[in-house]
Amino acid sequence: MSSFRKPDRLRSGDVVAIISPSKGLPSRFPLVYDLGVRMLEERFGLIVKEYPTARADINFLRWNPKKRADDVNNAFADPEVKGIIATIGGDESIRILPHLDDDVIRSHPKILMGYSDTTTLLTYCTQLGLVTFHGPMIMAGFSQLNALPTAFANHISEILFNPQATYAFSPYDTYFDGYPDWANTTNLGKVKEPKNTPGWSWLQGQSSAKGELFGGCIEVLEFLKGTPYWPKPEFWDGKILFLETSEEKPSVTFVERCLRNYGIQGVFDRISGLLFGRATYYSDMEKKHLNEIILSVVAQEFSRANLPIVSNMDFGHTDPQYIMPLGVLAEIDINRRRFGLLEPSVV
Repeated sequence: MSSFRKPDRLRSGDVVAIISPSKGLPSRFPLVYDLGVRMLEERFGLIVKEYPTARADINFLRWNPKKRADDVNNAFADPEVKGIIATIGGDESIRILPHLDDDVIRSHPKILMGYSDTTTLLTYCTQLGLVTFHGPMIMAGFSQLNALPTAFANHISEILFNPQATYAFSPYDTYFDGYPDWANTTNLGKVKEPKNTPGWSWLQGQSSAKGELFGGCIEVLEFLKGTPYWPKPEFWDGKILFLETSEEKPSVTFVERCLRNYGIQGVFDRISGLLFGRATYYSDMEKKHLNEIILSVVAQEFSRANLPIVSNMDFGHTDPQYIMPLGVLAEIDINRRRFGLLEPSVV
């Protein structure tokens, strides 16, 4: 079983806190935000509690990282709050980390969910010993819920509301690269044209691998390297590392350099497996090239030819996305071509 503390599962009627730890986009696109809130209420029966940053002005939030951190601390301390969900990502939530209250957060394990720039907050709280959740946010995921396959809403329920002893992930039939322009109100709740899912790419490995999940957006994790908030070497032992790229579409060369940094740190010698999310806005040729670079760095440059690696998976910046619970024990089964959780993510 995982050594990380799990939060209580969600139930209809529970209160969830909405915060903006990154960019204040609800102030720019309130209709997109409102629709996401409505999905939480109507589709999952949750009661939304908006914290001060949720709708705060984008420029106010930019210059007040402590205010954003205060909402995080207060939401964890609030006894009626059962879950905390970010509104949207951004690029500088790292600035809130010095203002977080370790004791408050550590003492009140709760569902904390977001992705992209929220990776900083998830990583921080996971290192405090808590399970956190890399998954949909109010404006990116929940707002588009009615336009996405029903399998996505079912997945959210199965992970957060109705956990089973084990959980098997499987590829979605279709996926969507991003959203139409939010400035055009006719695009409310919509996604771009669907694309067929070719399935996951099983790049290498000869057996099964088990480990606690850890990871997030590869660009955001770069912000943390070299800071006090980067995991210690021993933290990586036995982890299954998952990485995904943002809507900014970093080049394959950028990903290569990031991976090389992990290799120099000795991460590939410590982890038990490596997962890559589907690269947003990449062409099929670019995805093929990315797979080649992953193998070149891991298997050739750092001699880990037996490390199980799977890519093109359904988590990250394409929709619908998996909820990836950081700190939960998972397994990559290379022979059966399966990936799943070996325990519930919530209590």
